[in-house]
Amino acid sequence: MTAAKDRLIVILGPTAVGKTRLAVALARALDTEIVSGDSMLVYRGFDIGAAKPDENERGGVRHALVDILEPEARFNVVDFQRLAAAEIRGLNARGMIPVLAGGTGLYVKALLEGYRFNEEAEDSRFRARLEEIAAKRGKAYVHALLRRVDPDTAARLPEGDLRRVVRALEVRHLGRSTISREKNEQGLVYDACVIGLSRSRENLYARIEARVDEMMAAGLEAEVQGLLARGVPPDAQAMQGIGYKETAAFLMGHGTREDMVRDIKKATRRFAKRQLTWYRKMPYIRWFDADAQDFGTLSENVRREVVRFFGLGTDRRIDRDKRRV
Repeated sequence: MTAAKDRLIVILGPTAVGKTRLAVALARALDTEIVSGDSMLVYRGFDIGAAKPDENERGGVRHALVDILEPEARFNVVDFQRLAAAEIRGLNARGMIPVLAGGTGLYVKALLEGYRFNEEAEDSRFRARLEEIAAKRGKAYVHALLRRVDPDTAARLPEGDLRRVVRALEVRHLGRSTISREKNEQGLVYDACVIGLSRSRENLYARIEARVDEMMAAGLEAEVQGLLARGVPPDAQAMQGIGYKETAAFLMGHGTREDMVRDIKKATRRFAKRQLTWYRKMPYIRWFDADAQDFGTLSENVRREVVRFFGLGTDRRIDRDKRRV
């Protein structure tokens, strides 16, 4: 007999669309907890630039996978799958349906669809050589090398993401195979109600612009300066996040403050586009237009959809007996 799948609610959408506020409202209404699906929120000290919700924004709801790693640590999709799966399993065992608030498109898709990634050894000498080539000839040249040997992976990776491009070339060099993304053929790994938030491009971009301005006013420069002063190297994985990379470059004498702000906004808009590309590959998303309704109406409509999906009844909170998995 096939074991019942763990239940999961997912709130996703492009950056700045309003996922965190909705996830908190839903978690409070359903008496449950949140699992972060954002690859930047795992790092301690990366708060302003990562748009990490503070205690007030969390509304008393526990957020798992937030502030779990030191700034110098590395974190990838396999780590996320392992840690998120453990949190989801534990919350289901306690009778809760967790809310995954994401986040990073690849991470969420890989978790839901059960991608299995290969594990290859590392070749530090080969990697150093590629990084040297990038320093001399540029990131576009290294990306072109990947496109020549593995066009599918190259199409998924942005030209500027040198770390992942180098890693893909390294895996190809070692294993003579692409980075594996085998998918579970039995459908989604979880009994998941996947909610997507959308906004018009004009409104989304306006929210992105406003968020970056708020980050600058809140002290993003001081946050990055403090991280660098603590010894966090500018080439650390966490420092490659949008907002941190551009601010670190400015603080080290590259460009003007106006250039930095403009570059952060531009990179964030591009990130939102990449997120939407991932979501187009996820036909099971139930989309809600956040522009078409006020927040109270939106949160109630989403709550009703979740209640209907899981057959939880009409109470605002899940009946304790019905929460058993």
